[in-house]
Amino acid sequence: MMLMLRILLLLLAAWIVISVLGLIIKGLFWLFVLGAVLFVATSVWGWVKRNS
Repeated sequence: MMLMLRILLLLLAAWIVISVLGLIIKGLFWLFVLGAVLFVATSVWGWVKRNS
């Protein structure tokens, strides 16, 4: 359980970094959108796994 939580947190951190880079680098708005979508999907997946 602890390993899954660490992996989940690592993925969430990676998606945040990707989103921020998408906002900082001009012309990479698609990277921000991709990072935001993956962040939400990972959060929902983690929430479902936690409650089951």
